[in-house]
Amino acid sequence: MHDEHPNGPKPAAGRGREAGEPRPHSPVVARLRNYLLAGIIVTAPISITFFIVWQVVDFFDETASSLIPERYNPGTYLPFSMPGLGFLFVLALITLVGWFTASLLGRSMMRFGERILHRMPVVRSIYGTLKQIFETVLANSSRSFREVVLIEYPRRGLWAIAFVTGPTKGEVAEAMNETDLVNVFLPTTPNPTSGFLLFVPRRDLVHLGMTIEEGMKMVISGGIVTPPTGGGVPAPAGPAQAPPVPAGQLARTD
Repeated sequence: MHDEHPNGPKPAAGRGREAGEPRPHSPVVARLRNYLLAGIIVTAPISITFFIVWQVVDFFDETASSLIPERYNPGTYLPFSMPGLGFLFVLALITLVGWFTASLLGRSMMRFGERILHRMPVVRSIYGTLKQIFETVLANSSRSFREVVLIEYPRRGLWAIAFVTGPTKGEVAEAMNETDLVNVFLPTTPNPTSGFLLFVPRRDLVHLGMTIEEGMKMVISGGIVTPPTGGGVPAPAGPAQAPPVPAGQLARTD
């Protein structure tokens, strides 16, 4: 006897959805999936930014709350705490220090303190390096990190985004047989705080019109965030340079 299907003959092989074939999503599921992804794209940056800002403000509030006298602290009289008060106090304190160091007495005290620090073997190296970095990055008259360029790295035919930090000076400039060398910082992705310091002839650089912020965004995002063409102010061009030659055209010609 042959077993028969109670509701009729079994479906023939090859009909219907084959085994392992993905089930097609309904329009409702696809639409909900798109809504979910759109919600993540909108809420994730806002939430992460708010969380980081809140952590910074909370850190300053906890650190600076003990420095504010109780009679001047609104938290002593109010039944609730005031977030951001410590952060504002730190900003006011830093501004006051800057105002004091701009005066004649402040500059004299700074010179006296730096002379003491320069006599300490380890401390003087740390202090000198940090001071030079902050002065270079924050000084209004500095052009460091204001030029976004392309350089061929790590080999010919591959290009990477880099930032010009200034002209090459000192012993490095004297040792190289080049008249126009520049210091170039080549950041890594997605962490731009690490990278390489390169000394490159200016003629080998391709200057870009994007701003430093747009270049940093492109480096951090790994190329996902691309600035529009011509969005920035063109950097001052160096000597005339030929456009990049594709790798396939680098063969020797007679």
